[in-house]
Amino acid sequence: MARYEFKLPDIGEGIAEAEIVAWHVKVGERVAEDQQLADMMTDKATVEMESPVAGTVLEVAGEVGDMIAIGSVLVVIETDGEAEAEEPIADGMAEVPEALDEVVPTTDVEAEERRTIGERRQEDAPVEADRREGEWRAAREPQPGATVGFNPQPDPPKILASPAVRARARDLGIDLSQVKFAGDRVRHADLDAFLLYNGASPASRPGAKRQDEDIKVVGLRRKIAENMAEAKRRIPHFTLVEEYDVTALEQTRAMMNADRGAAPKLTMLPFLISALCRTLPDYPQLNARYDDEANVIRRSGAVHMGMATQTDNGLSVAVIRNAEGRDLWDLAAEVKRLADATRAGKASREELSGSTITISSLGPMGGLVSTPVINRPEVAIVAVNKVKEMPVVIDGDLEIRKIMNLSLSCDHRVVDGWDAANFMQALKSLIETPLKLLSMR
Repeated sequence: MARYEFKLPDIGEGIAEAEIVAWHVKVGERVAEDQQLADMMTDKATVEMESPVAGTVLEVAGEVGDMIAIGSVLVVIETDGEAEAEEPIADGMAEVPEALDEVVPTTDVEAEERRTIGERRQEDAPVEADRREGEWRAAREPQPGATVGFNPQPDPPKILASPAVRARARDLGIDLSQVKFAGDRVRHADLDAFLLYNGASPASRPGAKRQDEDIKVVGLRRKIAENMAEAKRRIPHFTLVEEYDVTALEQTRAMMNADRGAAPKLTMLPFLISALCRTLPDYPQLNARYDDEANVIRRSGAVHMGMATQTDNGLSVAVIRNAEGRDLWDLAAEVKRLADATRAGKASREELSGSTITISSLGPMGGLVSTPVINRPEVAIVAVNKVKEMPVVIDGDLEIRKIMNLSLSCDHRVVDGWDAANFMQALKSLIETPLKLLSMR
């Protein structure tokens, strides 16, 4: 046996420390080589730490929420060494150790007391796995033409999901193998869809009592909390809401999607990003960052559009670089690529930093009016509210039109109300007249 100290490796250029956001092992538990030990977070990227050796966990560095310096010991493991000699061989007899004089006899009671909880769980795991696999195979019907007594089936698929998703599924009584999902793993949204179409479990039905719980604020949720609190503390916000008639824009979008055939469809978002990029050159004070320490406003020539993206762990802002130079289809492709990468936790640090203005859209869930919080150190953010059909008086006649509100929050240290109002009106002329938007270069 030997002690192995697993030190936190360098997980990013310029990173000095990382936060423990989840432990997957406990002291006393056995771990296999390449088994996941912990999730560590730096900035907005989460990295999974895996054990390079097999053995028993002797020590862990801290609790969830603690910061660990790069190069410091994260986990101490007692490596297996000669532990394999204790495994039974094919004839049912235990292998005899090479050095017999080192064998110390113990009673069955003493041996049971010395076993760790992790060892017992590992012993129970194959039994449980065999039981579940037997149920899975029993549910399968024989394939046509299969030989009686021999009907090989593929192994049951391994369901990937984060610990939080697994815990929620367990609380709801959901079998993850019954959940349909897209991508490489089951996510919270997949559980929501399962409940919607299959009926909620008793614990989640209206009126059911939930247990009190304390949730430690760690990881991305902690960073969101810190950033939002700092933004509200440092930035004097004001919000302006304007109404837009998007009837013509929606007709144009539908026409362009029909002409494009099987290509990915355009959503409203690329049109709005394009309109913002066309308008911002005349209002450079909105496409800027405020350096509090240097007391300098840094106006950006390029539009690096931040795109608020909801993930299982919280809100992240992916960045569309040089959005002003992209056409609608290019914007649509980049929006999808960045959203998929961010939700999967695969977006790079560069793709999650450096935005000069942010747009936030909840689609049909967007509500009628919102007051978004500025993504510091930016000075402006635009929130997209839902489209709603409403009666509108046009030249004395009553028509049903598609109406949408945009909410603009600004840093009042940099942007005046007059500038914000003029910006929203300039944006309105493009959104309500798609021909102008499409003809501008």
